[in-house]
Amino acid sequence: MKRSTKSAARRLLPLAILIMALLASTGAFAQQPASQAESWQFGVSIYGWFPNISGTTAFSPPGGGNDFEIDVDDILDNLEFTLMGMFEVHKGRWGFLTDAIYMDVGASENGTRDASIGRRQIPVGAAADIDLDLKSWIWTLAGTYRVFDQSGLTLNVLAGARYLDVEQEVDWEVTGNVGPIPAPDRMGSAKASLTNWDALIGARGRFAFGVQKAWFVPFHLDVGTGDSDLTYQGIVGLGYAFRWCEVAAVWRHLYYDLSSDKAIDDMSFSGPAVGVTFRW
Repeated sequence: MKRSTKSAARRLLPLAILIMALLASTGAFAQQPASQAESWQFGVSIYGWFPNISGTTAFSPPGGGNDFEIDVDDILDNLEFTLMGMFEVHKGRWGFLTDAIYMDVGASENGTRDASIGRRQIPVGAAADIDLDLKSWIWTLAGTYRVFDQSGLTLNVLAGARYLDVEQEVDWEVTGNVGPIPAPDRMGSAKASLTNWDALIGARGRFAFGVQKAWFVPFHLDVGTGDSDLTYQGIVGLGYAFRWCEVAAVWRHLYYDLSSDKAIDDMSFSGPAVGVTFRW
């Protein structure tokens, strides 16, 4: 399944790049005023993203399987540090953006018997303390080109790269009447980490509506491959533009289908985000 997904993605990627190049070379787009084409425009976004994080690791932690999940409540309760922001610059139709996300979150379960060690269920009279820690960097760089800007709809195509750096660690300790669990397995830890670069193509923009077109629907879609077999991201939401800033609430989903030799097999981040953007 992974092989077919990877093959399909790599067949589609050159075709999509060719389509983008053809679009960018045509004159079928609305003309911009000369003043706008010659001026530099900047934007800085500060936002909070609150995703559920789930995936599959290459090792089997004490829970008896290799699936992991941290929901948004655990993230808010166990958030140790986070940094999220985006910077954009445009001149005429051309633009550049960089988006950075860092999260250090964890989850813990104390005194549980809903676990197994070495395929042995925690015996009656014993309990396990389990801690899961997940650190992740997600960094996107992309060039953009505006292909349409009429009747409230702005559409940009993009090409770039995304970097993923993930470190996951699980620690456990079994106490009480441990029974047949061998001494070396009663306490331990396991780690999985990866670094990943993928080439991306996609589209992003907005549809503005309402009085003075202050309301808008932002959207973003990208797909890529490289170190991953496949990665894609989708964003859609609702925002309002003031004179000097914009506020928006969106749903953001990011998925990775990683190579079979990686410590983490697959991973997804999915949840709401809210933010403010300052433009000048």
